[in-house]
Amino acid sequence: MTPDPLGEDPNVYQGLAGNESTGAGTAGPPWILGHRGTPLEAPENTLSGLHRALECGLDGFEYDLRACRSGEAVIMHDATLTRTTDSQARLSDLTLPQLFGIDAGSWFSKRYRGEPVPLFDEALALTNPEGKRPFHMIEIKENGLVEEVRERLQSVEGGLDFRIASFLREVVLEARDAGLPSMLLADTASEDDRRFTRDERIQAHGVGPGGWETTAGAADWGRVERWGWSVDRPEHLLAACREPLFAFNTNQPYRALAVRALCRLAPHDRGAYPLGVPDLRMEPEALEATVRAGGEWFGDWNPVVWLRNPFAYPVEVRVTVVFPSGAFELRGLPRFVDLEPGEERSVDFGLAGGSRAPGRDPLVVALYQWQASPGRPAGQLLFDAPLSRVRSVVADGLTRRLTMLRESPGDPGASMTLRRQGDRVVVQLEDTRGLQDAHAVVRLAGETHRGGRAVTLRLPEGFDQTPKGTDFSCGIEALRGGQRVLLRWAGGLPAGIANGAPGRLLPLGKG
Repeated sequence: MTPDPLGEDPNVYQGLAGNESTGAGTAGPPWILGHRGTPLEAPENTLSGLHRALECGLDGFEYDLRACRSGEAVIMHDATLTRTTDSQARLSDLTLPQLFGIDAGSWFSKRYRGEPVPLFDEALALTNPEGKRPFHMIEIKENGLVEEVRERLQSVEGGLDFRIASFLREVVLEARDAGLPSMLLADTASEDDRRFTRDERIQAHGVGPGGWETTAGAADWGRVERWGWSVDRPEHLLAACREPLFAFNTNQPYRALAVRALCRLAPHDRGAYPLGVPDLRMEPEALEATVRAGGEWFGDWNPVVWLRNPFAYPVEVRVTVVFPSGAFELRGLPRFVDLEPGEERSVDFGLAGGSRAPGRDPLVVALYQWQASPGRPAGQLLFDAPLSRVRSVVADGLTRRLTMLRESPGDPGASMTLRRQGDRVVVQLEDTRGLQDAHAVVRLAGETHRGGRAVTLRLPEGFDQTPKGTDFSCGIEALRGGQRVLLRWAGGLPAGIANGAPGRLLPLGKG
């Protein structure tokens, strides 16, 4: 009997991995790879995370390479070990023997205590549950590694499918000259990159979420493979699978597999993602004192979600909400909804609760099921979408006070200010409550910037014509009692999928 993915177990995907319910049985293109493994389920860039990507049914994985002091290629995204291990050292300061014993898993979960920093060779040895070699997207983060990578790849018996990727053009060219299939990475598709990949005979070009939605992205790229990196949002996944791109990596393996299966089961459908959800508006300053005592990332909402049947046959949909973190009360769900082909239906419910700090948001999940008929077997497909908790502020000529969240009982009520000056915004410290070595950090339109007491940034092109504005968050990095702290105005800092959704900076009149 197929396990009920919407049962009492909060991990709704348990039991679905590797079977047709997630769409894992649908092959590429596009080929779907795990971004640094599976960073929602296992520590990033570890053997456990890479192995888990294959257990989920993905075609392979992406990982990052840097060199340690003794020259060996190590799987690590950052130049320092601080974020993803129990060490504060720079990778370039440690020899390979010194890396042994460093814990790359406890920061993520006690379950992964003792997870080692993996070597390149160890990733090359991994196979999927059927014993087949996965597709490797190997991002080289610095110069000087291409020759070692070439030698290691040549030693793999039977060979494997891979691409050598980098934001550094000199690395891409060196990989090409070494006879390795290479990929130039960028945030968005540009005419300059199109000419470079064409003229230099680069095999592939990979861009960030929504990065192909540019004038250059619509151009003829000839034989250049089009890739995407960190493709997670439903609309971006739909675009990637409908094009289709040659391949992409993702932090959302189940969602990506379901979208790929949807595009195969309903090839003529061009509608929106079958599950539409709103943001949850956050107003910490409006909370009652009794709620504020428990933390400021709380609320009480009555959301409405939208269901759409993209298939040419009736479906039954069971919809509910699951909670990866925090404490919530759910009212009015789960619910069953019958949908005819092309039919849309709204479902309302109540939700109350939250968490002390921004983190993973509640997740709406909808299981679409259909009966067998002549020429079509019964089936099911699971879609999900986050109810993102989002704080917003309007960018205009007025000075706006941005109060930092009190994420623990001892946090001070620090504040920053925001003011627009023409096509720029100025975000600066206002009241740091005695914190030492305080400086501003701002995330705008997907990029993080640091300054002293103030950060001045240019608004994205077309900002005033974008009703939903752009991603925005800010914070104060400082010392308190000798310890480094980060006070945040909203989620999205530090950048990463486990730190909540960033807030929104809105144009005048859209608040």
